[in-house]
Amino acid sequence: MAVNVALLQLNSDASEPAAERVPRALELTRLATAGADLVVLPEMWVAGAFDVYGSKDLAQGLSGPLVNSFRVLAADTNTWLHMGSFAEIADHKLYNTSVLIAPTGEIAGLYRKRHLFGIGGPEAELLTAGHEFVVVDSPLGSTGLATCYDLRFPEQFRSLVDLHATAFVMASGWPESRITHWQVLLRARAIENQSWVLACNGVGQQCGVELGGRSAIIDPLGNVVAEAGSGEEVLRASIDPALADTCRAEFPCLQDR
Repeated sequence: MAVNVALLQLNSDASEPAAERVPRALELTRLATAGADLVVLPEMWVAGAFDVYGSKDLAQGLSGPLVNSFRVLAADTNTWLHMGSFAEIADHKLYNTSVLIAPTGEIAGLYRKRHLFGIGGPEAELLTAGHEFVVVDSPLGSTGLATCYDLRFPEQFRSLVDLHATAFVMASGWPESRITHWQVLLRARAIENQSWVLACNGVGQQCGVELGGRSAIIDPLGNVVAEAGSGEEVLRASIDPALADTCRAEFPCLQDR
């Protein structure tokens, strides 16, 4: 059965206050749910992926207004929502946390980013790394969750496959300066794991870094089903989750690990 997905490539430019962006993102998400079974947002879009200090100042818990607003929206629209990631405060620690919400409004999956970006940036200094691999049953089938920098660590995706993942959903704030790496690595993760890859990147500039967009939907053969440009947009596609199992049966290379 085909599943309709929508990736909201949101602009989180520093020129827009977070107090204005949050209600705008909620409205754009509501619009994106029309005809969609699943909607995905980018990484740390409230303050912007590279404004880690701003994210720290805006951190809240899972019971805070941000998550609650998306839970209400998921239930109102009867849609699966991956609300991207946000700065979560829990047990006096800060995490880069992604939340997948079911159409009932319940939290179906919670993933705290395992690989914190530490190359010339404060994420690894201010945030705490998660430790769990997360696979959730979703309209895509067994769905592994990942965030941005995780993409550079193929062993994480192998671990998700070992937990029976056949699709990966990823929120990201990947910079324009390394966007060719993004495009190659997305296809590599799809090909080597014979899995769907849905990767939602942001756009806009924070702290002097321009995000690169090019959100993408990649099939288990590594074909680019859909790719966004470099501006704010909603990327849509209709996909067949069963293609992953078909590819693995026809070319069972994972069995030779």
